[in-house]
Amino acid sequence: MKTNDINASNVDNSSTENTKTKPSGKSSRPTLKDIAYMTGLGVTTVSRALSDAPDIGKATKARVRLVAKQIGYRPNRAGVRLRTGKTNVIAIILNTEEEAMGMAAPMVAGISKVIGNTSYHLVVTPYDLNQDPLDPVRYVVETASADGVILSRTKPNDARIRYLTEHNFPFVTHGRTDMGIDHAYFDYDNEAYARNSVSILAENGRSQICLIGPPDTFTYHRHLVDGFRSELDKRDLLEIPIHGVSTDSPLNEIEAEILRLMKSRHRPDGIICASAQAAISATAAVESAGFKLGQDVDIIAKESFELLKRFRPELIVFEENFHTAGRILAETILAIIKGEKPSDHQNLQNSNY
Repeated sequence: MKTNDINASNVDNSSTENTKTKPSGKSSRPTLKDIAYMTGLGVTTVSRALSDAPDIGKATKARVRLVAKQIGYRPNRAGVRLRTGKTNVIAIILNTEEEAMGMAAPMVAGISKVIGNTSYHLVVTPYDLNQDPLDPVRYVVETASADGVILSRTKPNDARIRYLTEHNFPFVTHGRTDMGIDHAYFDYDNEAYARNSVSILAENGRSQICLIGPPDTFTYHRHLVDGFRSELDKRDLLEIPIHGVSTDSPLNEIEAEILRLMKSRHRPDGIICASAQAAISATAAVESAGFKLGQDVDIIAKESFELLKRFRPELIVFEENFHTAGRILAETILAIIKGEKPSDHQNLQNSNY
């Protein structure tokens, strides 16, 4: 007798369905019945396999997804929503500045790699600096246009996190908060990055160091500054203050401020940058002032693309992998949607040099 590659213990009563259901007509859109006919499974089993139900075996899920891909099956999202109340959509809400800084593409790629093997689809919802960041979050919740949300650029007291928590809406953040809400997050260890950067500069004989950080409204600004200043104090080094610019500033403004510092009496001999773009501007300023990178001044930055070393081999570069961040954020939001505890999904990415 022919058997299917699925454990009896992993199947609900749908296994007793007529597995020989005839497929739909050739001219129609592929349906669950078509997949059921081609795999010899019941329609309900096929549906649950595509929904990644825990009681369906891995081999069966893989077989069903393969057939679905081969015949070009796409679930009718309106029908799914009517039957289950779910949209099978995950929304990532990104500021347009994140695209300019090169974060969005690798992060979205990492998310897509994970959810591409599920029934979920990714929708990117952008907003600009002049828009209230709560607006796109409120829209997703009020219209029920997604089952979960991924957020970034978190603030210590973030209205978006409070709103989502009050509405019991699944979410995960790229970044942490400081508001007493135990939510799921994935973050880069910026405190360790700043601390390790100061340590490297000190070992290179640098003693007057400045930090080009993000705007002080973001949580990771505090993490960077805490690590930066604690290591400066430990090693009795001097902080050279930056005035009026951050990693969100236009590149020409960052360059102008570093050029001003390089022409001052107490010029920095070490510069730590919280973004690759800031490092490029700082490099331009150092060279414009007539100093040599790696000899007169060391610049440290973090990036995801492995481009800075090709730009200037003398740069000291840490890795911040946005593709990995996207992958873990996707795995986390899927777990939260399934009902897992947010406190079980709080992770830091190591600061790797």
